[in-house]
Amino acid sequence: MSLKIAIVDDNSFLIHAIKEKLSFFDEVMVKHTSLNGSELLAKLEDNHNIDLILMDIEMPVLNGIETTQVVKQKYPQIKIIMLTAFDNDENIFNAIKAGADGYLLKEINPKDLYDGIVETLNGGAAMNPSIALKTLKLLRNPLTIENEKDKEDISLSKREIEVLEQLSTGLSYTVIAENLFLSPSTVRKHIENIYQKLQVHSKIEAVQKAKRHNII
Repeated sequence: MSLKIAIVDDNSFLIHAIKEKLSFFDEVMVKHTSLNGSELLAKLEDNHNIDLILMDIEMPVLNGIETTQVVKQKYPQIKIIMLTAFDNDENIFNAIKAGADGYLLKEINPKDLYDGIVETLNGGAAMNPSIALKTLKLLRNPLTIENEKDKEDISLSKREIEVLEQLSTGLSYTVIAENLFLSPSTVRKHIENIYQKLQVHSKIEAVQKAKRHNII
């Protein structure tokens, strides 16, 4: 069984260091290396028979997060482990959202790197402990990294907020209409406007987002 690996890093010295670490393990084959994301994508066009990519984050032309997103869309079967120099990297969450399967530090020792690769290929997620801790913190307090566009002021009218409050208690359109002395079609119109303003597509999403923004 051979593990086909690609390495992407804009520092050729680090590529060499990673190759050296992997050279201890006979079944690991480094199929190709690239200095940036677009170079990698060009190589995958020719041959995407790769099991796993070790991906740097900060790179010129196309960075690791953008590249991860493209690779995951085109070749979802390829696993990706991000390699970063610092565990305080603000990109951790974005990389995970882009589809990264693991997150390791560059100064990792050969055995841990190999174990991380095998674990990820077996459906697990290789994650350096300090990075895992940071990810947990980010998950517990996602507002600090919420998208900027999510922070925009959402201005619902007083009527729309009333409709949304009623909606959040699970009432049907007809009951809401009776409670607010409106016709069901007016309620439906209000709800359409609410969805549009909140940029959501369902009642659950609308209620969750409104609560998150302290609208209700």
